[in-house]
Amino acid sequence: MTAAKLPALTASEVIGKLKRAGFTERKLGATSHVRMVHPDGRRTTVPMHKGKDIGRGLLRKILRDADIALSDFLNL
Repeated sequence: MTAAKLPALTASEVIGKLKRAGFTERKLGATSHVRMVHPDGRRTTVPMHKGKDIGRGLLRKILRDADIALSDFLNL
């Protein structure tokens, strides 16, 4: 997975794809982050910063935490 192949996505797009992969959304108190939890125990955190895309490095980390391949994620 190289940086050139990672798309620039908003937090809402990332959360939507994670939901289609079976994750549920858990708000982390009064923060600007959302914890995504899968029934099998996988979890990751997505920052919700209005008007900003998720950086490619952070998207790579989210996919690693969620244990989802880039190709699978893009097909969701």
